[in-house]
Amino acid sequence: MRRSVGAVWCCAAILVGTAHLGSASVLAAQDSGSETSTGTPPGQGGVDVSPLPSIAPSITETRRFAPRLPRNTGIGRRVVYSNSLQWVWVIDKNEEVVRSMPVSGRRGVPAPGSYKVTSQSQWSFSLDFEGVDFRWMTRFALGPEGGNIGFHEIPRKDGKPMQTEAQLGSFAGSGCVRMATADVKFLYQWAKPGTSVVVTR
Repeated sequence: MRRSVGAVWCCAAILVGTAHLGSASVLAAQDSGSETSTGTPPGQGGVDVSPLPSIAPSITETRRFAPRLPRNTGIGRRVVYSNSLQWVWVIDKNEEVVRSMPVSGRRGVPAPGSYKVTSQSQWSFSLDFEGVDFRWMTRFALGPEGGNIGFHEIPRKDGKPMQTEAQLGSFAGSGCVRMATADVKFLYQWAKPGTSVVVTR
């Protein structure tokens, strides 16, 4: 398969398949430019994609140390990502914060603005950086070079996490937004194609 050429900020999508909510099968997507590393690309068989958690409508898991939701982030059901704070809030249609979490992204990427979820894949891997794969990908923006930007689990290089969950909250990666496993699985099930994503500085 042809590799993309040049600097790619994150996850330039060449979709092989997309796992939508409620799908019984696990389909994968190939994303280029996700992270920086080299090695042997993962095999496509035996991928560990554990079941999604059930989500109660009344769930409230906002962490006590969470920063305040920034002002002027829209209204209604949405996801808010503060790039400067490296934090994400999930907000329901009643303006309740149902979950918030520290994340790791790239400074200034994507640009502040309003976006929408475009696609989701339970598993995807980098075409540009061999041996790097990531799960629970929810794409919502494009980077300066046209690559996809999304929320996903901390990527793995040759099966090993590239950072710890304790390191979330700091800048890392090349454009996508890394999350703890429990948080990204929640977001993957809660968000749908078309869900609003608001990015602030």
